Amino acid sequence: MWARVSVGMAVTQGDTREQKKKRIIMMVLLAVLLMSVSLFLVPQKETETIVVTFPNGATVEAEVAQTPEKQLFGLAFRDELPPGTGMLSIFEENGLHRVRTKAYRFPIDVIWVDESHHVVHLVEHADPCTGEPCPFFGPPPDPARYVLQVEAGLIQRIGVAKGDELKYALRM
Repeated sequence: MWARVSVGMAVTQGDTREQKKKRIIMMVLLAVLLMSVSLFLVPQKETETIVVTFPNGATVEAEVAQTPEKQLFGLAFRDELPPGTGMLSIFEENGLHRVRTKAYRFPIDVIWVDESHHVVHLVEHADPCTGEPCPFFGPPPDPARYVLQVEAGLIQRIGVAKGDELKYALRM
C-alpha cells in the first residue's frame, strides 16, 4: 500500500509540473492573442495630407508617402486619382529618385522638388505600365528630396516650370 501512495504522489507531482507548463503556455498564447486583437481595436493613424501650393495659387492635396512601401508602390492599384489630389513622397535625403508606374491605372504628371522646395525636374503624362519591363521616370538632373505625383495634365494646366517654388502646409 505504501508503494501505491508514493507512486500516486509522484504522479501528482508530475501532473502539477505539466499543469504549470500548460498554464504558462496558455498565458503566453492568451497574451499574444490579446496583443493581436488590440492592433485591430486601436484606431489607426490616418494618412497625413500636405497641401501643396503652386506659385499661381493652385493647390493639390497630397497624401504623404512616408514609408518605403508607400514610396515603392505610390498610386498603384488605385482606380483613379481625383482632380486636385496626388501623392507626395518625402525622402530622408536628397537623391536622384526615380518613379515607376507599374500597376497604375491612369497616367500621371511627376514633379521632383529639392530641399528648398524648388522644382528641379518635370515629367508630363507618364503612362501606366502594362507589361514588363516597366520604364523608370527620372532620375532628375539635380538631387530631389520630394517627388509629387499628380493627375496627368496638371503641369500644363497650371503652368508648373522648373525653378518654381512650392509651399507645403500640413492639413490637420
